[in-house]
Amino acid sequence: MHKVALNQAVIDEVLARRGRRHAFADLDPHRTALIVIDLQNAFMDAGVTPNPCQHAIDIVPNVNRIAATLRDANGVIVWVQNAATRQSQESWSVLNVRMFSPQMRDRREARLQPGTIGHSLWPSLDVQNGDMVVQKTRFSAFIPGASDLETRLRKRGVNTLIVTGTGTETCCESTARDAMMLNFAVIMVSDATASDTDERHNASLNAFYRNFGDVMSTEEVVGFIRSNVGGQARSKDG
Repeated sequence: MHKVALNQAVIDEVLARRGRRHAFADLDPHRTALIVIDLQNAFMDAGVTPNPCQHAIDIVPNVNRIAATLRDANGVIVWVQNAATRQSQESWSVLNVRMFSPQMRDRREARLQPGTIGHSLWPSLDVQNGDMVVQKTRFSAFIPGASDLETRLRKRGVNTLIVTGTGTETCCESTARDAMMLNFAVIMVSDATASDTDERHNASLNAFYRNFGDVMSTEEVVGFIRSNVGGQARSKDG
């Protein structure tokens, strides 16, 4: 598990700007979605990738705990899968042709092609009937053309997102930032997101917290979901 370290200067700046530690403690669970990003075998299974992300494996119990709590509160659970296809390689040629070697591109496609073991969700995730499963073809699930996630969430009346998964500084942060730009209230969960190193993880959380949304622990998220069941914020954070 990552050693989380929010910069005190960032916390002080947020408090001065917002007047409270957590801007979205009053979330309405019924209008909240848990977004689980890319917790797939391609990034976690040593039989699929030579560099599995141990931190991603470590956060699975926290992700499942948030999912169970929000599901009980009639919120929305979304499992997002990164997908690499021939079409997405061509339409995202800046990444796949100019930033990747041919060997890297082909390895990525082989691991993330729909229908493969690598594309599949990590088996320990508590995926249940009624949850959404969404495919995305970019780092961000919200950039136009990447997925239909925004449309599906709008139809459900969702206005708040809890972002978890991997990697913190790539697909999680990209998705979270774009969601905020689309006027969703966004919470990144400090101990339910994962990167390769503490340094990358914390740099991402600090940057996001400063200008884009909220950062909470699993314990805090679960507490706010439970205290706000029914849409009434009965708990004030300090």
